[in-house]
Amino acid sequence: MKQLLFVISVVALISVPVLSFAQNDTIDIYATQGDLNDLIDGTQEGAVYRLVSLDTTYKYTDAITVTADITVIGVPDPVTNRPPTIQPAVLPDGTIPETIFSISGDGINVHLQDMYLLAKATNNVANADGIAVVVSGDNVRLSVDNCVFDGWQAFAIGYNGQWDSFYLTNNHFRNMVHPNQHYIGEVIRNMWPGEAYTDTLSMVGNTIIGVNAYASAPVTVFYMEYFEFIDNEVIYMFKNPFFKHNLTTGKINNNIFYANWVGGTDQQEHPWWDNLAEPDESYGLISLHPLLEGNAEMFNPDDPEAAESLRSIEVKDNIYYWPDEVRNFWTAYNDTADNWIYTPEWMSERTVAMFADNDAYPYLEESGNMEMRPAHYDAVLDERMLYGTTGSDIGILAYFEQIRSGTAATDVWGFGITQVDDAPDWVPQWPLPETAYIVTSVGDEPVGVPDKFVLDQNYPNPFNPATTIQYTIPVTEKVVLTVYNILGQEVATLVNEVQNPGTHQVTFDAAQLSSGVYLYRLTAGDYTNIKKMLFVK
Repeated sequence: MKQLLFVISVVALISVPVLSFAQNDTIDIYATQGDLNDLIDGTQEGAVYRLVSLDTTYKYTDAITVTADITVIGVPDPVTNRPPTIQPAVLPDGTIPETIFSISGDGINVHLQDMYLLAKATNNVANADGIAVVVSGDNVRLSVDNCVFDGWQAFAIGYNGQWDSFYLTNNHFRNMVHPNQHYIGEVIRNMWPGEAYTDTLSMVGNTIIGVNAYASAPVTVFYMEYFEFIDNEVIYMFKNPFFKHNLTTGKINNNIFYANWVGGTDQQEHPWWDNLAEPDESYGLISLHPLLEGNAEMFNPDDPEAAESLRSIEVKDNIYYWPDEVRNFWTAYNDTADNWIYTPEWMSERTVAMFADNDAYPYLEESGNMEMRPAHYDAVLDERMLYGTTGSDIGILAYFEQIRSGTAATDVWGFGITQVDDAPDWVPQWPLPETAYIVTSVGDEPVGVPDKFVLDQNYPNPFNPATTIQYTIPVTEKVVLTVYNILGQEVATLVNEVQNPGTHQVTFDAAQLSSGVYLYRLTAGDYTNIKKMLFVK
Protein backbone atom coordinates (compact mmCIF):
# COMPACT_ATOMS: atom_id res chain seq x y z
CA MET A 1 0.00 0.00 0.00
CA LYS A 2 1.09 3.56 -0.67
CA GLN A 3 2.12 5.62 2.36
CA LEU A 4 1.28 9.31 2.81
CA LEU A 5 4.47 11.37 2.95
CA PHE A 6 3.36 13.70 5.69
CA VAL A 7 2.91 13.92 9.43
CA ILE A 8 -0.45 15.06 10.62
CA SER A 9 -2.38 14.83 13.85
CA VAL A 10 -5.74 13.12 13.54
CA VAL A 11 -8.69 12.54 15.75
CA ALA A 12 -9.15 8.91 16.72
CA LEU A 13 -12.49 7.40 17.61
CA ILE A 14 -13.14 5.96 21.02
CA SER A 15 -16.22 4.16 22.18
CA VAL A 16 -18.09 6.57 24.42
CA PRO A 17 -21.80 6.07 25.01
CA VAL A 18 -23.85 9.05 23.84
CA LEU A 19 -26.92 9.84 25.89
CA SER A 20 -30.26 9.52 24.14
CA PHE A 21 -33.24 11.70 25.02
CA ALA A 22 -36.80 12.16 23.87
CA GLN A 23 -37.39 15.04 21.49
CA ASN A 24 -39.63 16.87 23.95
CA ASP A 25 -36.72 17.06 26.39
CA THR A 26 -34.67 19.18 23.97
CA ILE A 27 -34.61 22.88 24.75
CA ASP A 28 -33.18 25.53 22.42
CA ILE A 29 -31.57 28.46 24.23
CA TYR A 30 -30.83 31.89 22.76
CA ALA A 31 -28.20 34.21 24.19
CA THR A 32 -30.71 37.06 24.42
CA GLN A 33 -32.91 35.12 26.85
CA GLY A 34 -30.76 35.87 29.90
CA ASP A 35 -27.91 34.44 31.93
CA LEU A 36 -27.08 30.88 31.03
CA ASN A 37 -27.11 29.74 34.66
CA ASP A 38 -30.76 30.83 34.86
CA LEU A 39 -31.68 29.03 31.63
CA ILE A 40 -30.09 25.61 32.14
CA ASP A 41 -31.61 23.52 34.91
CA GLY A 42 -28.95 21.02 35.92
CA THR A 43 -31.43 19.09 38.03
CA GLN A 44 -33.70 18.14 35.11
CA GLU A 45 -33.00 14.47 34.47
CA GLY A 46 -32.12 13.60 30.88
CA ALA A 47 -32.57 17.07 29.41
CA VAL A 48 -30.80 18.22 26.26
CA TYR A 49 -29.99 21.92 25.92
CA ARG A 50 -28.98 23.35 22.54
CA LEU A 51 -27.17 26.68 22.29
CA VAL A 52 -28.14 28.19 18.95
CA SER A 53 -26.94 31.83 19.04
CA LEU A 54 -23.81 32.63 17.03
CA ASP A 55 -23.98 36.43 16.68
CA THR A 56 -23.27 37.17 20.33
CA THR A 57 -21.95 35.32 23.38
CA TYR A 58 -23.82 33.54 26.14
CA LYS A 59 -23.12 35.02 29.59
CA TYR A 60 -23.20 33.46 33.04
CA THR A 61 -23.18 35.10 36.46
CA ASP A 62 -22.87 31.94 38.53
CA ALA A 63 -21.99 28.29 38.00
CA ILE A 64 -24.55 25.95 36.47
CA THR A 65 -24.97 23.29 39.15
CA VAL A 66 -25.47 19.83 37.61
CA THR A 67 -26.93 16.99 39.69
CA ALA A 68 -28.66 14.92 36.99
CA ASP A 69 -27.87 13.39 33.59
CA ILE A 70 -27.64 16.25 31.12
CA THR A 71 -26.42 17.14 27.63
CA VAL A 72 -25.44 20.65 26.57
CA ILE A 73 -24.49 21.08 22.93
CA GLY A 74 -23.83 24.02 20.70
CA VAL A 75 -25.14 24.28 17.16
CA PRO A 76 -22.18 25.39 15.01
CA ASP A 77 -22.46 27.51 11.89
CA PRO A 78 -23.10 25.06 9.03
CA VAL A 79 -20.54 26.78 6.77
CA THR A 80 -17.72 27.95 9.06
CA ASN A 81 -18.24 25.49 11.94
CA ARG A 82 -18.02 28.39 14.41
CA PRO A 83 -19.48 27.15 17.73
CA PRO A 84 -21.56 29.21 20.16
CA THR A 85 -19.46 31.02 22.79
CA ILE A 86 -19.94 31.14 26.57
CA GLN A 87 -18.12 33.77 28.63
CA PRO A 88 -18.47 35.14 32.18
CA ALA A 89 -20.25 38.38 32.91
CA VAL A 90 -18.76 41.01 35.18
CA LEU A 91 -20.66 40.93 38.49
CA PRO A 92 -21.94 44.13 40.16
CA ASP A 93 -19.02 44.12 42.61
CA GLY A 94 -16.54 43.91 39.72
CA THR A 95 -15.63 40.27 40.28
CA ILE A 96 -15.84 37.50 37.69
CA PRO A 97 -17.44 34.08 38.32
CA GLU A 98 -14.95 31.21 38.37
CA THR A 99 -16.81 28.26 36.86
CA ILE A 100 -19.34 27.52 34.11
CA PHE A 101 -20.37 23.97 35.02
CA SER A 102 -20.24 22.61 38.58
CA ILE A 103 -21.02 18.89 38.41
CA SER A 104 -21.89 17.68 41.90
CA GLY A 105 -24.35 14.82 41.39
CA ASP A 106 -23.14 11.26 42.03
CA GLY A 107 -23.27 8.59 39.32
CA ILE A 108 -24.48 10.93 36.58
CA ASN A 109 -23.63 11.22 32.87
CA VAL A 110 -22.79 14.67 31.49
CA HIS A 111 -22.11 15.39 27.82
CA LEU A 112 -20.77 18.74 26.55
CA GLN A 113 -20.25 19.33 22.83
CA ASP A 114 -19.54 22.01 20.21
CA MET A 115 -19.04 25.04 22.45
CA TYR A 116 -16.42 27.77 22.83
CA LEU A 117 -15.75 28.13 26.57
CA LEU A 118 -13.97 31.46 27.08
CA ALA A 119 -12.43 32.46 30.42
CA LYS A 120 -12.34 36.20 29.75
CA ALA A 121 -15.31 38.29 30.78
CA THR A 122 -16.80 41.20 28.91
CA ASN A 123 -14.13 43.49 30.44
CA ASN A 124 -11.33 41.39 28.87
CA VAL A 125 -10.27 40.02 32.29
CA ALA A 126 -10.22 36.38 33.43
CA ASN A 127 -10.61 35.08 36.96
CA ALA A 128 -7.15 33.93 38.09
CA ASP A 129 -8.80 30.93 39.81
CA GLY A 130 -11.04 30.14 36.85
CA ILE A 131 -11.96 26.51 36.10
CA ALA A 132 -14.41 25.94 33.25
CA VAL A 133 -15.77 22.61 34.51
CA VAL A 134 -15.54 21.34 38.09
CA VAL A 135 -16.52 17.76 38.96
CA SER A 136 -17.07 17.10 42.66
CA GLY A 137 -19.59 14.25 42.40
CA ASP A 138 -18.49 10.62 42.68
CA ASN A 139 -18.70 8.11 39.81
CA VAL A 140 -19.43 10.86 37.29
CA ARG A 141 -19.01 10.12 33.59
CA LEU A 142 -18.10 13.31 31.72
CA SER A 143 -17.65 13.40 27.96
CA VAL A 144 -16.53 16.59 26.23
CA ASP A 145 -16.31 16.68 22.44
CA ASN A 146 -15.27 19.36 19.96
CA CYS A 147 -15.13 22.22 22.45
CA VAL A 148 -12.68 25.11 22.68
CA PHE A 149 -11.28 26.03 26.11
CA ASP A 150 -9.66 29.46 25.89
CA GLY A 151 -7.66 31.32 28.55
CA TRP A 152 -8.47 29.36 31.73
CA GLN A 153 -5.74 30.35 34.17
CA ALA A 154 -6.26 27.54 36.69
CA PHE A 155 -7.69 24.50 34.89
CA ALA A 156 -10.01 23.75 32.01
CA ILE A 157 -11.41 20.75 33.92
CA GLY A 158 -10.81 20.06 37.59
CA TYR A 159 -12.11 17.19 39.67
CA ASN A 160 -12.01 15.85 43.21
CA GLY A 161 -14.89 13.38 43.11
CA GLN A 162 -14.06 9.71 43.63
CA TRP A 163 -13.88 7.25 40.72
CA ASP A 164 -14.91 9.69 38.01
CA SER A 165 -14.40 8.95 34.30
CA PHE A 166 -13.50 11.46 31.59
CA TYR A 167 -13.65 11.18 27.81
CA LEU A 168 -12.19 14.25 26.09
CA THR A 169 -12.24 14.08 22.29
CA ASN A 170 -11.52 16.54 19.48
CA ASN A 171 -11.18 19.55 21.80
CA HIS A 172 -8.90 22.57 21.51
CA PHE A 173 -7.23 23.90 24.68
CA ARG A 174 -5.43 27.20 24.10
CA ASN A 175 -3.52 29.94 25.92
CA MET A 176 -4.05 28.66 29.44
CA VAL A 177 -1.32 30.68 31.17
CA HIS A 178 -1.37 32.10 34.67
CA PRO A 179 0.71 35.29 34.67
CA ASN A 180 2.79 34.47 37.76
CA GLN A 181 2.21 30.83 38.70
CA HIS A 182 3.73 28.38 36.25
CA TYR A 183 2.35 25.24 37.87
CA ILE A 184 -1.23 26.09 36.96
CA GLY A 185 -2.88 26.70 33.66
CA GLU A 186 -3.70 23.00 33.18
CA VAL A 187 -6.02 21.03 30.91
CA ILE A 188 -7.38 18.47 33.38
CA ARG A 189 -6.34 18.07 36.98
CA ASN A 190 -7.14 15.85 39.96
CA MET A 191 -7.53 18.72 42.40
CA TRP A 192 -6.61 19.17 45.99
CA PRO A 193 -7.90 18.69 48.63
CA GLY A 194 -10.00 15.80 47.35
CA GLU A 195 -7.13 13.31 46.85
CA ALA A 196 -9.42 11.55 44.41
CA TYR A 197 -9.12 8.13 42.87
CA THR A 198 -9.83 8.07 39.13
CA ASP A 199 -11.66 5.45 37.10
CA THR A 200 -10.81 6.40 33.50
CA LEU A 201 -9.19 9.34 31.78
CA SER A 202 -9.27 9.15 27.98
CA MET A 203 -7.99 11.99 25.80
CA VAL A 204 -8.15 11.43 22.05
CA GLY A 205 -7.65 13.82 19.15
CA ASN A 206 -7.23 17.02 21.16
CA THR A 207 -5.05 20.03 20.33
CA ILE A 208 -3.30 21.61 23.31
CA ILE A 209 -1.35 24.79 22.61
CA GLY A 210 0.13 27.46 24.86
CA VAL A 211 -0.53 25.79 28.20
CA ASN A 212 1.57 26.32 31.31
CA ALA A 213 1.44 22.88 32.92
CA TYR A 214 0.06 19.41 32.38
CA ALA A 215 -1.99 18.35 29.42
CA SER A 216 -3.22 15.60 31.71
CA ALA A 217 -2.76 15.42 35.48
CA PRO A 218 -4.65 12.52 37.07
CA VAL A 219 -2.03 12.69 39.87
CA THR A 220 -1.64 8.95 40.16
CA VAL A 221 -0.18 9.01 43.63
CA PHE A 222 -3.89 8.33 44.09
CA TYR A 223 -4.89 5.15 42.28
CA MET A 224 -6.24 5.21 38.71
CA GLU A 225 -7.85 2.37 36.79
CA TYR A 226 -7.08 3.33 33.17
CA PHE A 227 -5.43 6.13 31.22
CA GLU A 228 -5.15 6.77 27.50
CA PHE A 229 -3.67 9.68 25.58
CA ILE A 230 -3.94 9.06 21.84
CA ASP A 231 -3.65 11.20 18.68
CA ASN A 232 -3.22 14.48 20.54
CA GLU A 233 -1.02 17.46 19.65
CA VAL A 234 0.69 19.16 22.60
CA ILE A 235 2.34 22.33 21.31
CA TYR A 236 4.44 24.55 23.59
CA MET A 237 4.14 23.99 27.33
CA PHE A 238 6.10 25.61 30.12
CA LYS A 239 6.03 22.51 32.31
CA ASN A 240 5.68 18.78 31.65
CA PRO A 241 2.73 17.31 29.73
CA PHE A 242 1.79 14.70 32.36
CA PHE A 243 1.51 14.09 36.06
CA LYS A 244 0.91 10.34 36.15
CA HIS A 245 4.03 8.78 37.63
CA ASN A 246 2.22 5.84 39.28
CA LEU A 247 0.25 4.82 36.22
CA THR A 248 -0.57 1.10 36.17
CA THR A 249 -2.58 0.57 32.97
CA GLY A 250 -2.72 2.79 29.92
CA LYS A 251 -1.64 3.90 26.44
CA ILE A 252 0.26 6.96 25.20
CA ASN A 253 0.27 6.49 21.44
CA ASN A 254 0.42 8.50 18.20
CA ASN A 255 0.84 11.93 19.78
CA ILE A 256 2.95 14.96 18.92
CA PHE A 257 4.85 16.61 21.78
CA TYR A 258 6.35 19.82 20.39
CA ALA A 259 8.39 22.18 22.58
CA ASN A 260 7.11 20.73 25.86
CA TRP A 261 8.58 21.54 29.28
CA VAL A 262 10.37 24.64 27.97
CA GLY A 263 10.59 25.89 31.57
CA GLY A 264 12.58 22.87 32.75
CA THR A 265 12.99 22.11 36.46
CA ASP A 266 15.23 24.40 38.48
CA GLN A 267 17.29 23.64 41.57
CA GLN A 268 14.60 24.88 43.94
CA GLU A 269 12.03 22.57 42.34
CA HIS A 270 14.31 19.51 42.24
CA PRO A 271 13.31 16.87 43.23
CA TRP A 272 10.04 18.18 44.60
CA TRP A 273 6.83 18.11 42.53
CA ASP A 274 8.06 16.79 39.18
CA ASN A 275 9.50 13.71 40.88
CA LEU A 276 7.01 13.50 43.71
CA ALA A 277 6.79 9.75 44.33
CA GLU A 278 10.50 8.99 44.18
CA PRO A 279 13.37 11.34 43.24
CA ASP A 280 15.23 10.85 39.98
CA GLU A 281 18.17 12.73 38.53
CA SER A 282 16.52 13.26 35.15
CA TYR A 283 13.18 14.48 33.87
CA GLY A 284 11.26 13.00 30.96
CA LEU A 285 8.07 13.80 29.11
CA ILE A 286 7.34 10.16 29.87
CA SER A 287 8.14 9.50 33.52
CA LEU A 288 7.17 6.50 35.64
CA HIS A 289 7.91 5.73 39.27
CA PRO A 290 7.77 2.44 41.17
CA LEU A 291 4.31 1.95 42.64
CA LEU A 292 3.53 3.45 45.99
CA GLU A 293 2.47 0.89 48.57
CA GLY A 294 -1.20 1.88 48.55
CA ASN A 295 -1.40 1.76 44.75
CA ALA A 296 0.24 -1.66 44.62
CA GLU A 297 -2.34 -2.95 47.09
CA MET A 298 -5.24 -1.57 45.07
CA PHE A 299 -3.85 -2.73 41.72
CA ASN A 300 -3.18 -6.31 42.83
CA PRO A 301 -4.75 -6.84 46.26
CA ASP A 302 -4.05 -10.58 46.34
CA ASP A 303 -0.31 -10.09 45.93
CA PRO A 304 0.83 -6.46 46.14
CA GLU A 305 4.47 -7.44 45.84
CA ALA A 306 3.77 -8.76 42.32
CA ALA A 307 1.88 -5.62 41.26
CA GLU A 308 4.90 -4.00 39.63
CA SER A 309 5.25 -6.84 37.12
CA LEU A 310 1.60 -6.50 36.08
CA ARG A 311 1.72 -2.86 35.02
CA SER A 312 0.58 -2.69 31.37
CA ILE A 313 1.60 0.51 29.59
CA GLU A 314 2.11 1.27 25.89
CA VAL A 315 4.14 4.22 24.61
CA LYS A 316 4.16 3.92 20.83
CA ASP A 317 4.56 5.97 17.65
CA ASN A 318 4.87 9.39 19.27
CA ILE A 319 6.78 12.35 17.84
CA TYR A 320 8.69 14.69 20.13
CA TYR A 321 10.82 17.71 19.32
CA TRP A 322 12.43 20.85 20.75
CA PRO A 323 13.27 23.68 18.31
CA ASP A 324 16.90 24.83 18.17
CA GLU A 325 15.88 28.19 19.64
CA VAL A 326 14.71 26.40 22.80
CA ARG A 327 17.82 24.23 23.14
CA ASN A 328 20.11 27.21 22.55
CA PHE A 329 18.20 29.22 25.15
CA TRP A 330 18.62 26.45 27.73
CA THR A 331 22.36 26.27 27.08
CA ALA A 332 22.86 30.02 27.39
CA TYR A 333 20.78 30.19 30.57
CA ASN A 334 22.55 27.30 32.26
CA ASP A 335 25.96 28.72 31.37
CA THR A 336 25.37 31.72 33.63
CA ALA A 337 22.56 30.88 36.09
CA ASP A 338 23.21 29.67 39.64
CA ASN A 339 19.69 28.30 39.76
CA TRP A 340 20.26 26.24 36.61
CA ILE A 341 17.55 24.00 35.20
CA TYR A 342 17.29 20.33 34.41
CA THR A 343 16.25 20.16 30.78
CA PRO A 344 13.73 17.50 29.73
CA GLU A 345 14.31 14.30 27.81
CA TRP A 346 11.86 12.05 26.04
CA MET A 347 11.97 9.51 28.88
CA SER A 348 13.59 9.89 32.27
CA GLU A 349 16.52 7.60 33.00
CA ARG A 350 14.50 5.48 35.40
CA THR A 351 11.66 5.12 32.89
CA VAL A 352 14.07 3.99 30.17
CA ALA A 353 15.41 1.37 32.56
CA MET A 354 11.92 0.17 33.46
CA PHE A 355 10.92 -0.32 29.82
CA ALA A 356 14.19 -2.14 29.15
CA ASP A 357 13.72 -4.60 32.04
CA ASN A 358 11.49 -7.25 30.48
CA ASP A 359 11.81 -9.54 33.49
CA ALA A 360 10.56 -7.02 36.02
CA TYR A 361 8.18 -5.22 33.62
CA PRO A 362 7.03 -7.67 30.94
CA TYR A 363 4.03 -5.55 29.92
CA LEU A 364 5.72 -2.20 29.37
CA GLU A 365 5.95 -1.68 25.60
CA GLU A 366 7.77 1.15 23.87
CA SER A 367 8.29 1.42 20.11
CA GLY A 368 8.21 3.76 17.14
CA ASN A 369 8.83 6.98 19.07
CA MET A 370 10.85 9.50 17.08
CA GLU A 371 12.50 12.85 17.63
CA MET A 372 11.63 14.88 14.55
CA ARG A 373 10.12 18.21 13.62
CA PRO A 374 6.53 17.85 12.38
CA ALA A 375 6.44 18.96 8.77
CA HIS A 376 3.10 20.67 9.16
CA TYR A 377 4.22 23.31 11.70
CA ASP A 378 5.03 26.67 10.13
CA ALA A 379 7.94 28.77 11.44
CA VAL A 380 5.49 31.54 12.39
CA LEU A 381 4.24 29.24 15.13
CA ASP A 382 7.68 29.19 16.77
CA GLU A 383 8.28 32.90 16.32
CA ARG A 384 5.09 33.97 18.04
CA MET A 385 5.24 31.38 20.82
CA LEU A 386 8.90 32.03 21.62
CA TYR A 387 9.00 35.82 21.36
CA GLY A 388 5.40 37.01 21.67
CA THR A 389 3.68 39.76 19.74
CA THR A 390 2.85 42.97 21.62
CA GLY A 391 1.68 44.17 25.00
CA SER A 392 1.35 41.54 27.72
CA ASP A 393 2.07 38.69 25.27
CA ILE A 394 5.84 38.52 25.85
CA GLY A 395 6.52 34.99 24.57
CA ILE A 396 7.51 31.90 26.52
CA LEU A 397 11.25 32.75 26.71
CA ALA A 398 10.71 36.15 28.37
CA TYR A 399 8.08 34.51 30.60
CA PHE A 400 10.75 31.94 31.57
CA GLU A 401 13.10 34.76 32.59
CA GLN A 402 10.39 36.38 34.71
CA ILE A 403 9.41 33.13 36.42
CA ARG A 404 13.00 32.09 37.13
CA SER A 405 13.92 35.56 38.42
CA GLY A 406 10.79 35.89 40.59
CA THR A 407 9.55 38.98 38.73
CA ALA A 408 6.51 37.48 36.97
CA ALA A 409 3.41 39.57 37.55
CA THR A 410 0.94 40.26 34.74
CA ASP A 411 2.55 39.18 31.47
CA VAL A 412 1.53 36.04 29.59
CA TRP A 413 2.45 34.11 26.47
CA GLY A 414 0.52 32.16 23.83
CA PHE A 415 -0.67 32.35 20.25
CA GLY A 416 -3.29 34.86 19.16
CA ILE A 417 -4.40 35.67 22.69
CA THR A 418 -8.10 36.53 22.65
CA GLN A 419 -8.92 40.18 23.28
CA VAL A 420 -12.54 40.74 24.24
CA ASP A 421 -14.57 43.61 22.86
CA ASP A 422 -17.60 44.69 24.88
CA ALA A 423 -19.70 45.29 21.76
CA PRO A 424 -23.03 43.39 21.90
CA ASP A 425 -22.20 41.42 18.76
CA TRP A 426 -18.62 40.53 19.75
CA VAL A 427 -17.56 36.89 19.28
CA PRO A 428 -14.04 35.37 19.33
CA GLN A 429 -11.90 35.17 16.20
CA TRP A 430 -12.75 32.21 14.02
CA PRO A 431 -11.11 30.11 12.72
CA LEU A 432 -8.70 29.98 15.64
CA PRO A 433 -5.59 31.93 14.59
CA GLU A 434 -3.12 29.10 15.22
CA THR A 435 -4.90 26.66 12.93
CA ALA A 436 -3.39 28.36 9.90
CA TYR A 437 0.08 27.34 11.10
CA ILE A 438 -0.41 23.76 12.31
CA VAL A 439 -2.16 22.10 9.35
CA THR A 440 -0.45 21.78 5.97
CA SER A 441 -0.32 19.71 2.84
CA VAL A 442 2.60 17.46 1.95
CA GLY A 443 5.87 19.20 2.73
CA ASP A 444 6.76 22.12 4.93
CA GLU A 445 4.67 24.94 3.48
CA PRO A 446 1.34 25.88 5.07
CA VAL A 447 -1.77 24.86 3.28
CA GLY A 448 -3.24 27.66 1.31
CA VAL A 449 -6.62 27.59 -0.34
CA PRO A 450 -5.98 29.21 -3.75
CA ASP A 451 -8.65 31.54 -5.06
CA LYS A 452 -9.68 29.12 -7.78
CA PHE A 453 -8.85 25.68 -6.35
CA VAL A 454 -11.11 24.43 -3.57
CA LEU A 455 -11.35 21.15 -1.66
CA ASP A 456 -14.47 21.23 0.50
CA GLN A 457 -15.07 19.45 3.78
CA ASN A 458 -16.95 16.22 3.21
CA TYR A 459 -20.64 16.15 4.04
CA PRO A 460 -22.01 14.72 6.24
CA ASN A 461 -19.18 14.49 8.72
CA PRO A 462 -19.18 12.32 10.79
CA PHE A 463 -20.78 9.89 8.33
CA ASN A 464 -22.18 6.36 8.14
CA PRO A 465 -21.52 4.70 5.76
CA ALA A 466 -21.27 7.17 2.83
CA THR A 467 -20.23 10.80 2.45
CA THR A 468 -19.86 13.29 -0.41
CA ILE A 469 -16.59 15.05 -1.25
CA GLN A 470 -16.80 18.17 -3.41
CA TYR A 471 -13.95 20.07 -5.07
CA THR A 472 -13.46 22.78 -7.66
CA ILE A 473 -10.75 23.07 -10.35
CA PRO A 474 -10.29 26.16 -12.55
CA VAL A 475 -8.60 24.52 -15.56
CA THR A 476 -8.51 21.18 -17.31
CA GLU A 477 -6.21 19.10 -15.16
CA LYS A 478 -5.27 15.58 -14.11
CA VAL A 479 -7.10 15.03 -10.80
CA VAL A 480 -6.32 12.37 -8.20
CA LEU A 481 -8.53 12.03 -5.12
CA THR A 482 -7.33 9.41 -2.66
CA VAL A 483 -8.46 8.24 0.80
CA TYR A 484 -6.04 7.07 3.49
CA ASN A 485 -6.47 5.52 6.91
CA ILE A 486 -4.93 6.80 10.13
CA LEU A 487 -1.68 4.93 9.39
CA GLY A 488 -1.27 6.68 6.05
CA GLN A 489 -2.24 3.57 4.07
CA GLU A 490 -4.25 4.09 0.91
CA VAL A 491 -7.73 2.57 1.18
CA ALA A 492 -9.44 4.00 -1.91
CA THR A 493 -8.77 6.00 -5.07
CA LEU A 494 -11.95 7.89 -5.89
CA VAL A 495 -10.73 9.89 -8.89
CA ASN A 496 -7.74 9.37 -11.20
CA GLU A 497 -8.43 11.12 -14.51
CA VAL A 498 -8.26 14.35 -16.48
CA GLN A 499 -11.27 16.55 -15.67
CA ASN A 500 -12.69 19.76 -17.08
CA PRO A 501 -12.97 23.01 -15.10
CA GLY A 502 -15.85 23.22 -12.65
CA THR A 503 -17.17 21.79 -9.40
CA HIS A 504 -17.12 18.02 -9.06
CA GLN A 505 -18.61 15.64 -6.51
CA VAL A 506 -17.77 12.07 -5.62
CA THR A 507 -19.22 9.67 -3.06
CA PHE A 508 -17.02 7.69 -0.67
CA ASP A 509 -18.64 4.55 0.77
CA ALA A 510 -16.85 3.16 3.84
CA ALA A 511 -19.26 0.32 4.58
CA GLN A 512 -16.52 -2.28 4.33
CA LEU A 513 -14.07 -0.35 6.52
CA SER A 514 -13.72 0.02 10.27
CA SER A 515 -14.83 3.11 12.19
CA GLY A 516 -12.26 5.83 12.65
CA VAL A 517 -10.56 8.85 11.14
CA TYR A 518 -9.71 8.90 7.43
CA LEU A 519 -7.84 11.47 5.36
CA TYR A 520 -8.66 12.45 1.79
CA ARG A 521 -6.15 14.14 -0.50
CA LEU A 522 -6.81 16.04 -3.71
CA THR A 523 -3.98 16.54 -6.19
CA ALA A 524 -4.56 18.61 -9.33
CA GLY A 525 -1.45 19.84 -11.12
CA ASP A 526 0.61 21.69 -8.54
CA TYR A 527 -2.28 21.92 -6.09
CA THR A 528 -2.53 19.51 -3.14
CA ASN A 529 -4.82 19.66 -0.15
CA ILE A 530 -5.76 17.21 2.60
CA LYS A 531 -8.75 17.06 4.94
CA LYS A 532 -9.96 14.76 7.70
CA MET A 533 -13.26 12.91 8.01
CA LEU A 534 -14.75 10.65 10.68
CA PHE A 535 -16.56 7.38 9.94
CA VAL A 536 -18.82 6.22 12.78
CA LYS A 537 -20.66 2.92 12.43
